Amino acid sequence: MVQIDIISNMMSAIRNAEAVRKREVVIYPSSKFAIEILKLLKREGYIEDFQVVNDGRGNKLRIILNGSINECKAIKPRFPVNKNNLTEYVKQYLPSREIGILIISTSKGVKTHRECLEENVGGVLVAYVY
Repeated sequence: MVQIDIISNMMSAIRNAEAVRKREVVIYPSSKFAIEILKLLKREGYIEDFQVVNDGRGNKLRIILNGSINECKAIKPRFPVNKNNLTEYVKQYLPSREIGILIISTSKGVKTHRECLEENVGGVLVAYVY
């Protein structure tokens, strides 16, 4: 069965696997956008690794967790943000300015809120992780 929102399903599967302290989670189907988000999570140290398993039907994502995620959720609706009102969303979704990241889809790719502030770009809020 194909799910409607791949990003939301991926985030809830990761959150549920972290809650029961599983070492890995498999998500089906995958998308290029989900892979970009996982690359960002790996770069920020929230997951250990991931791999795309080609099964001929839409690919699966095998994510290896390292136990550092307390909360992760997709943000719906996906609010458009610019660099001026980004701090309001940081206050709304993250427990502290120093803890966690907002994942933002920009015209320059998927970035964290810190990268968006440094590069003076805006985009669309996708998810948060801490």
